[in-house]
Amino acid sequence: MIDEARIIAQLKDDSQREKAFNTLVHEYQEILYWQIRRLVLTHEDADDVMQNTFLKAWMALDDFRAESKISTWFFRIAINESLSFLEKKKRSTDITSGTDDFLSSQLLADPYFDGDETQALFQEAIDRLPDKQKAVFNMKYFQEMKYEDMSQILGTSIGALKASYHHAVKKITDFFQQND
Repeated sequence: MIDEARIIAQLKDDSQREKAFNTLVHEYQEILYWQIRRLVLTHEDADDVMQNTFLKAWMALDDFRAESKISTWFFRIAINESLSFLEKKKRSTDITSGTDDFLSSQLLADPYFDGDETQALFQEAIDRLPDKQKAVFNMKYFQEMKYEDMSQILGTSIGALKASYHHAVKKITDFFQQND
């Protein structure tokens, strides 16, 4: 784990900024990749969103006020970039009623997906959730993130996050019961 106070001080020092940012990228790239990947589904899309996330973070370094943890700040940028990417993708595919099937078929066609049929069904169920609900489910289920941290990342109350997670679990359960 990194020493956030030291990294923040280095980010403010122009001569150490690039080194400090590289340390952050190294520290958070894997966890951010998987957070993004669970939202956008394919490896190529996750790479694109990840690059945009780090680019946006680099460009906004002067705006980072250290009111939250650096990891929270990175997650917020990654989630926002992922949700924006999904919105653009849904608009550009020009398929409104079949978007869920389109995204799920992309996952199955992804050469980096090595799951079995049950895992594909599980991912399809998650993919059918509304984007923000999907983000909440992924953070809680896969990363076991605390609601307090999610609240800072998403700017949503803890109560709303708990309700969103509960509804997501219910929808996923219903999906599996319908596809049994």
